[in-house]
Amino acid sequence: MTSLSESRRAVVVGTGLIGGSIGLALRKQGWHVTGRDLDPQRADRALALGALDAIGDDPSAAVTFVCTPVSSIAGEARAALTGGGVVTDVGGVKGPIVAAVDHPRFVGGHPMAGSEQEGMDGADPDLFEGATWVLTPTVATDAAAYTLVRSIVTSLGADVVALAPERHDELVATVSHVPHLAAATLMALAADGATEQGPMLRLAAGGFRDMTRIAAGHPGIWPDICAENRDAIVEALDRLVAALFAMRDLVVLGDRPGLLAALERARAARVNLPARVAHDAELVEIRVPVPDRPGVLAEITTLLGELDVNIEDLEIAHSVEGERGVLVLVVQEAAAEGTRAALVSRGFHPALRPLS
Repeated sequence: MTSLSESRRAVVVGTGLIGGSIGLALRKQGWHVTGRDLDPQRADRALALGALDAIGDDPSAAVTFVCTPVSSIAGEARAALTGGGVVTDVGGVKGPIVAAVDHPRFVGGHPMAGSEQEGMDGADPDLFEGATWVLTPTVATDAAAYTLVRSIVTSLGADVVALAPERHDELVATVSHVPHLAAATLMALAADGATEQGPMLRLAAGGFRDMTRIAAGHPGIWPDICAENRDAIVEALDRLVAALFAMRDLVVLGDRPGLLAALERARAARVNLPARVAHDAELVEIRVPVPDRPGVLAEITTLLGELDVNIEDLEIAHSVEGERGVLVLVVQEAAAEGTRAALVSRGFHPALRPLS
């Protein structure tokens, strides 16, 4: 497999907002980027705007980013894997895609970034700065493939969170998919009302605009996402409907204390949403002796992802015997002891060392 040190060549399949932004960001760092799109005009536009060095495929590429609609990702990924490079994607659903591709050199990915802008003209090389980028390794994932994708993604300014594919889909149903559907529904409700009450949309102030902002995103990706993550989305929608009915009951009953308690609870949760990671914090190196097999990497990285521990750096040191190795993690000092305890609970024997 081609390493990052051997080739700074990449392929981007799909040159829309995300693919175009990846191309711009990679070229900004000196990568040679080849790309293509189902629509040749979009690929031409990406070339003209500097997201690509060339149109087409590159058999020498170290990595391919598949940035197509969800329904076509698995096919494009399998095609890219006929070469020797690593392949990743940016789809908003992971379980079905990872299962369909099922290859050691495929690393499922999902950058939690976007814009109301559409297509290549909305692309931005800084789109991923400070954004969360989910990677979904499995027991079959090649450790070198994972570390390569992780190093590239972090170089674009993103913070990587590792999750199991199915867990990713459960979580994004609540924090991404249902919010978009809710915003679209509320926006449509207001638009329908505006046909009867002309001033309604003119009265839409900051709160309404903030809540419905994501409804301005391109609708084309959502039918595929809803189809592929249907069960998790329906479950989250059911919880939302039940919560709205409960809020309705508080209003109908005039339950002032109950309403105030519900609003205070929501306010506290919103205020305490995690801030962007502080990269200037004190860091600790954690060295974990592990069997030299891909499943261990997925187990440890997804464990830390569930604990909301940001891995600042990651390295795999293979032993000369080939049966064991050392996984070297760098985390913030505040998270070090919790990380150590979690690893010990899984039977690992980590050693901690502060980095000055």
